[in-house]
Amino acid sequence: MNPEFDIDLLRTFAAVADAGSFTKAAVTVHRSQAAVSMQVKRLEQMLGTTLFTRDTRNLALTRPGNTLLEYARRVLDLQEEAWAAMVRPEVTGRVVLGAPDDYMASLLPPVLRRFSTLYPHVEIEIVCAQSVALGPMLADNKIDIAFVTRDRKMRGEFVRMEEMVWVGSATDPAPLSMSPLPVGLYEHGCVARAHTVAALDAARIRYRAAYSSASLMGLTATVDAGIAIVALTRCSVPARFAILGEAQGLPKIEPLEIVVARSVKSNRPTCDYLAQQMVQDLSVPRQRG
Repeated sequence: MNPEFDIDLLRTFAAVADAGSFTKAAVTVHRSQAAVSMQVKRLEQMLGTTLFTRDTRNLALTRPGNTLLEYARRVLDLQEEAWAAMVRPEVTGRVVLGAPDDYMASLLPPVLRRFSTLYPHVEIEIVCAQSVALGPMLADNKIDIAFVTRDRKMRGEFVRMEEMVWVGSATDPAPLSMSPLPVGLYEHGCVARAHTVAALDAARIRYRAAYSSASLMGLTATVDAGIAIVALTRCSVPARFAILGEAQGLPKIEPLEIVVARSVKSNRPTCDYLAQQMVQDLSVPRQRG
């Protein structure tokens, strides 16, 4: 008799495939990195095959891994559909969700996929903008929910602290030898920019704000060109970049606090369910001490 698939093993496997990292997947499934690695190893032993290829920087699915991922998604989606059909009535409506492009690209896709499986008749309109721009849109009821970096004016439900790291070109370290140091920064008023500048000033590093952009793509372009270093949330760092730090003489940066905030007019089931899904799937408890 063939062994049955453990749904938890499939869920962890899919999380690793989505995140491209055991560490990031551990956050998603609320387990330690060691536990995630152990679950994937157990699944590989059950199947008698390797599901991922690993090196120091990259994690990729093997051919059997890609095959299993297709089935795992179908099994997980069917489980969630069955749960939604039995527990919650059919939900229809529309939600306008706002988030910065780095959060939208790196953190929210698994949430949106799961939500669309549970509530296929809910229309989601996505607005990508920096947190500093989404705050006023939320206050004016132009968006229903915002997944944003908290500033002094922003209220919302805490989700996680997101680490900020320095990144540069993996092939062109030229900016590190320049003085003043050329730095790409997010737009004025952005919390990420304020934290980056505060770290440089506290470390008394001579720098020049060589480039400024309201988008992740604008900043990554300066790194690809080898003309600046930038500070990004760790979740949004492209695999092609080198992560820099104290070894290059760069200071630590205060992390960002991410929250789910809602407009006054978002008091309806569709918004409740999407907000709950984001908090449930992406929450990381605050570290004490």
